[in-house]
Amino acid sequence: MGRLDGKRAIVTGAASGIGRASVRLFAREGARVLAVDRAEDGLRETIAGVAGAEMTIADVGVEDDVRRYVAFAVERFGGVDVVYANAGVSGGLTPFFEHTVETWTEILRINLIGPFLAIRHAAPLMVEQGKGAIVCTASVAGLRANAGGAPYSASKAGVISLVQTAAASLTGSGVRVNAVCPGLIETGMTRPIFESARARGTHDKIGQLNPLHRHGVPEEIAQAALFLASDDAAYVNGQALPVCGGLSAMLPFARSPMK
Repeated sequence: MGRLDGKRAIVTGAASGIGRASVRLFAREGARVLAVDRAEDGLRETIAGVAGAEMTIADVGVEDDVRRYVAFAVERFGGVDVVYANAGVSGGLTPFFEHTVETWTEILRINLIGPFLAIRHAAPLMVEQGKGAIVCTASVAGLRANAGGAPYSASKAGVISLVQTAAASLTGSGVRVNAVCPGLIETGMTRPIFESARARGTHDKIGQLNPLHRHGVPEEIAQAALFLASDDAAYVNGQALPVCGGLSAMLPFARSPMK
């Protein structure tokens, strides 16, 4: 039996990276999955050959779009048991004082308002069922400074607070809300970092600040999201789970690997 057998799930930011890996993993684990993104071609690639997966185009930071993709899932699947609000943008590594208000507004709209809207429109359906799981993608950048640009980091800190306050607001409902906090993962969003390192010949140094001495891959974050979405995490609520190779657990240090 799959860990999501019989579940009806929505995954946003599903056209690539962590979202794509999560759609495919959730489907393998028995869920019917609605893949949501703005990139139609990427969505088609994500669900190609994936049994039980469908797609719809939406901007996660626009309330009418969120209302529509939730309604579409209900229409196609008969309800919603799991939402993984994963969509996000990085904003790059622009210096603090060079960011504009417009940049901040757009990053917060997608990274923080998007998950809020997902919770706002999906949670009431779950409350009626007496059960449901909502997972949001935060980041180690929301836990500590220097893991991302200022607006990105602030938006992800907001996501961590959002899952805590939402979990509290849903007290007694049977609906759980948690976040996964990825470290450095090679995705479309982080591709410039990896390509730049490869061009310099320093790709092997990516991830060297964490005790595992490596970066992560989308499938590793999808596995964490699967756990939080599944009944295996039935007693996990209002938490932010770092998946970062240990980076967020300590101050950076330099030490030779164990022999």
